Amino acid sequence: MVEKSAQRVVNYIYNYKPIINYGALFSDGTERFRSPAEPKSGDTVTIRFRTARDNVDYVYLLYNGQRLRMDKTDSDKLFDYYSVTLPPLMERGYYHFEIGSGNVTIYYNKLGIVKDTDRQYAFELIPDFYVPAWAKGAVFYQIFVDRFNNGDPKNDVLNDEYTYIGTNAKKVENWSKTPDAVDVGNFYGGDLQGVIDKLDYLADLGIDAIYFNPLFVSPSNHKYDIQDYDYIDPHYGKIVVDKGNLLPAHSTDNTLATRYIERVTNLANLEASNELFIHLVEEAHARGIKVVLDGVFNHCGSFNKWLDRERIYEGREGYEKGAYVDKDSPYNSFFKFNDKDGWPYNDKYDGWWGHDTLPKLNYEESEKLHDYIMKIGAKWVSPPFNCDGWRLDVAADLGSSEEYNHRFWRDFRNAVRAANPNAIILAEHYGNPKPWLQGDQWDTIMNYGAFMEPITWFLTGVEKHSDEFRGDFLGNPDIFWDSMRYYMSYLNENSIEVAMNELSNHDHSRFLTRTNRRVGRIHTMGAHAADENVNKDIFRQAVLFQMTWPGAPTIYYGDEAGVCGWTDPDSRRTYPWGREDRELIQFHKDMIKLHKSSDALMNGSLVKLHGSTKCIAFGRFTDKEAAAIVLNCDYEDKKLLLHVRSIGVPNNRMMKRVVLTYEGGYYMDDNAHMVQNNMLTAVIPKMSAAVYIYKKTE
Repeated sequence: MVEKSAQRVVNYIYNYKPIINYGALFSDGTERFRSPAEPKSGDTVTIRFRTARDNVDYVYLLYNGQRLRMDKTDSDKLFDYYSVTLPPLMERGYYHFEIGSGNVTIYYNKLGIVKDTDRQYAFELIPDFYVPAWAKGAVFYQIFVDRFNNGDPKNDVLNDEYTYIGTNAKKVENWSKTPDAVDVGNFYGGDLQGVIDKLDYLADLGIDAIYFNPLFVSPSNHKYDIQDYDYIDPHYGKIVVDKGNLLPAHSTDNTLATRYIERVTNLANLEASNELFIHLVEEAHARGIKVVLDGVFNHCGSFNKWLDRERIYEGREGYEKGAYVDKDSPYNSFFKFNDKDGWPYNDKYDGWWGHDTLPKLNYEESEKLHDYIMKIGAKWVSPPFNCDGWRLDVAADLGSSEEYNHRFWRDFRNAVRAANPNAIILAEHYGNPKPWLQGDQWDTIMNYGAFMEPITWFLTGVEKHSDEFRGDFLGNPDIFWDSMRYYMSYLNENSIEVAMNELSNHDHSRFLTRTNRRVGRIHTMGAHAADENVNKDIFRQAVLFQMTWPGAPTIYYGDEAGVCGWTDPDSRRTYPWGREDRELIQFHKDMIKLHKSSDALMNGSLVKLHGSTKCIAFGRFTDKEAAAIVLNCDYEDKKLLLHVRSIGVPNNRMMKRVVLTYEGGYYMDDNAHMVQNNMLTAVIPKMSAAVYIYKKTE
């Protein structure tokens, strides 16, 4: 009897499998776990999955209805790696993993460990979907040109040069003045020469790419109401012929604004402006800086030469009659007119969201319009302009049906990529972008759902327009991690790697203002309130997060210099040349340098390490390096035990803390911390953030 009992114990010990080590389970769409990461049609793709060493009985790949056993093909001191090579890829594939040990079976997909499978969150193989390599982890800088730097006062908009949306154009003489609540007709004089003059500043900051708000001819300071897609606005470029009269007093008739008409329709001014832009791109490229344009193709402006509601092109040599002016205009099909007998001067046309200053472009009924915009898309990424891509304004709104919208963007991608295979195509989009990120339309998005919104709620509790405060969201790790998991699951890995990760932009309040945790807008609180009680400690945490999270960190001009502001138009304040916050600029330089110098931060896989009230931690890792990042937005110090074995850091190894922010400042560090019992002990002061780095030498 004793012998039988002893034998049972021996058998149990011999056959015993430990409980699955959930923290070790991992796969994603990076090159380490999918090779090639961006497969072409006909490629054989190898999928890898990681487990703890000697920890599971089997791993299966569930691929397009097949159950493929994965072989243990590699091991290191910490992990086993299971692999399977798929047949040549000819169509889209979906996969997730099944892991078993003893009588325990679990599944793994984009959300991580799950109890069952859901194709919505499966990993995807999309043949021939690639994004430009230069954009992966690139640091972008967004410039709203009128407010960045005035390099050529001779092209400034003049007082009463013309009228638009009920107000006359106004030249703001005081560069430091905050925007008015109604600001569309106020111009500060920023231009392309001003950008050229500051390219060395941007290069020194560490910028890899400039994203410009619209540059084409248009009557507003924001220029999302395009007047002429073929030319840079001379108010941003060069005015070499400058004659005519200002708008007469009390007049609203822009046909009398002959100075404006001459400035924006004279071919000499238009061509000189395009030449200056060519020069800007050449100068940017010479410094290793890419240039991305803003494409506003859902709608144009009422000043547009195709419509010509203001009649500024009527009778001008070299211009056809606009569709507003004449029923027989060659551009009649470009717009949807609701009064079929309203000519001449037919003002019954569809506007975007009902705005008659933003005529909706009528692609479904005009193949000619479609073809024109395809040529525009290709033109600006081709010689002699040589831009490096497009950001697409309100891209999901284009057209009158979802079916046509997808057709248009497929055509646009084909046209742009045929002209410049390395051009990026990124879109403004809220909500689920997955239908557009299938390899045939957009590369990526402005990353609201999986970046701006979760980190804003977590660090400030304020909505991105500063319209709402949610105390239950402030410092809530569950909301942060759940938001990130689900919104990131909508994107393929390559789309995540180039996603535009912004803290602020022209449509939302400045992040530094959100740190005051107040609700308001310029017309309710006044501009001064946006500067009050801001917290640079929180802002430094946000910037550190921006430079360590997967994607392309994007700085909105002036954020690095301490600019505040409520949402549009107050977020469009001028860059404070001569009044910059030099310490914040240096902090951005240091964080950009850290971002670019770290293989883990540029290319690493992402792992959650911690989540507790007002404190989160995550890891990034590659085969060469691992990084642990901690944010503590509490007013108490924290002592965390971070399980860094999950990012490949062995026991009894040193991790160096390379940066620590704290109340009142930050310092770049080289403080070594020993990993013991597979844990990194991180003591994080209140209102601070830190980055720990481990270099793999074995």
